[in-house]
Amino acid sequence: MILALILSALAMTAIVGIRYLIVSGAFAWATRRRHPGLYAGQGRQMRREIGWSLVSAAIYGVPAGIAAWGWDQHGWTRIYTEIGDYPLWWLPVSVLVYLLLHDTWFYWTHRWMHRPALFRAAHAVHHASRPPTAWAAMAFHPWEALTGAVVIPALVFFVPIHVVALGCVLTIMTIMGVTNHMGWEMFSRYLVHGPAGRWLITASHHQRHHADYRCNYGLYFRFWDRLCGTDKGLGTFAHGDSAGAAADGDGRTVPGHAA
Repeated sequence: MILALILSALAMTAIVGIRYLIVSGAFAWATRRRHPGLYAGQGRQMRREIGWSLVSAAIYGVPAGIAAWGWDQHGWTRIYTEIGDYPLWWLPVSVLVYLLLHDTWFYWTHRWMHRPALFRAAHAVHHASRPPTAWAAMAFHPWEALTGAVVIPALVFFVPIHVVALGCVLTIMTIMGVTNHMGWEMFSRYLVHGPAGRWLITASHHQRHHADYRCNYGLYFRFWDRLCGTDKGLGTFAHGDSAGAAADGDGRTVPGHAA
């Protein structure tokens, strides 16, 4: 049993680490193509981001390995593989439920991490990336990594989800974590500044958090930020990736946005 758990945790650590390197590497490459020189002079910072992220991968691998072992060996989780086990409509709804619950957990733990003592002890590691790059998505202090690592593995023990839907959740989590830190907006202004952008978080929204610290704490959605008065609109990018200014979701004008 112990050996199986260890092997499962090691396997999941490898998967998380490789996934991070591939996805962050792909978007770092895209950044070099789209904005040559954007990360110039940040080599030391990026090496630090990669180092912390690989430590985080090991931490994420442990609860993920426990969940994978519990599912594969004992059937303890609510992960299912037969499409007919639950109504078809539950497939997309389960993805949304997981994202909403994850977003809720992230918002409140993230705000908690910004309390002065906790910020100095842990969250400052993430905010040491100034500005963050595509490699910063998992650059966390181990204590902070632990708060993020337990969410999805805990949910699979309580909320039914098809294995493919779970893959969608993990894909969205990974891609948004990377793109929200890479220093430029990959989505069209029509999405970011349109009705959907009032509720979805992209790089423009998270950039404001890394600039101002005490706002924009959400992960996927702006719901909790709006409800709690911590949504301060969209940020700007130093490279001025824009053909003019554009209004954010609240009608404020912000420069530096991709078309």
